[in-house]
Amino acid sequence: MAIFTPVSHDEAAAFLATHDLGGLIAMEGIVEGVENTNYRLDTSVGRFILTLFEGRTDAASLPFCLGLTDHLAERGYPAARVMRNRSGARIGEINGRPAAILEWRDGVWLRRPGAPDVALAGRRLADLHRLGADFPLRRANPVGPPAWRDLARRCAERAGEADQPMLESLVAELDRAEAVFEGAARLPGGAIHADYFPDNVLFANRDIGGVIDFYFACDGAYVYDLGIALNAWGFDAEGRPDREAMGAFVRGYEQGRRLSRAEREALPALAAASALRFTLTRLHDRLFHDPAWVVTPKDPAPFFRRIAFHAAADADTYGLAPADGVP
Repeated sequence: MAIFTPVSHDEAAAFLATHDLGGLIAMEGIVEGVENTNYRLDTSVGRFILTLFEGRTDAASLPFCLGLTDHLAERGYPAARVMRNRSGARIGEINGRPAAILEWRDGVWLRRPGAPDVALAGRRLADLHRLGADFPLRRANPVGPPAWRDLARRCAERAGEADQPMLESLVAELDRAEAVFEGAARLPGGAIHADYFPDNVLFANRDIGGVIDFYFACDGAYVYDLGIALNAWGFDAEGRPDREAMGAFVRGYEQGRRLSRAEREALPALAAASALRFTLTRLHDRLFHDPAWVVTPKDPAPFFRRIAFHAAADADTYGLAPADGVP
């Protein structure tokens, strides 16, 4: 979440008036995150999130992203419902940006989650995969291999001498990562979150009160989504592995959905591919950062360090239970 497009109180009130959600009492910008513009809205009937979708979120993808969060919420998953306007539409427009109002989900993200919290996060990712399995819409991964190539090309145009060693290593990894990603199409898959980081998982009353920010959601291999999550939950801020956290996450995940033998074998390479993806996007965002944006770009180096860890890993590295009897 971030603020790229300013919205005045009157502009927000006018947009809110197209919904049956009461009158606007107060609004506040939410500056965490890096993708879209978000405001908290307090109205006479409750609290909501106003989101303006910025450049990296393709407007054509919004029926999938918003439809998936609604689909999951209808099945009891802690995702935000999308508030339809009086015409029944989920999406409107503010200041030239597609915009939507979503249900406020209580909770806070944990800066230092303990092993039980991490295990619960793993279980809720498995629940997402199970409950989203019958979601009918489709979306190709917007940050898959074609995007990796384009990001690397753009970074090369602006990278200074200090960034060259990292960028050269990333380019050298691309062929292998693309082959791994292509092979993942044969693994179990469906709707995935693709951005299941701690700041998108809100804890409340020893449970998870909200899973948010589905704007990278797409079709993909479930174990690729697990690899993304392990990169998010299983390393410290400097990119050092936390094996206890990784083990807790995969144990929680397998309480809800057991990995197949093929998924276990593919996990290290797909986790490395996801680390490559986030290294490239963070490097790109740092190189092309606009200082006018109320958001701080994230350092790509900790994700770059994850690639080498996964390249040397096997299924046991992540604390998976023995594979006896797993097909």
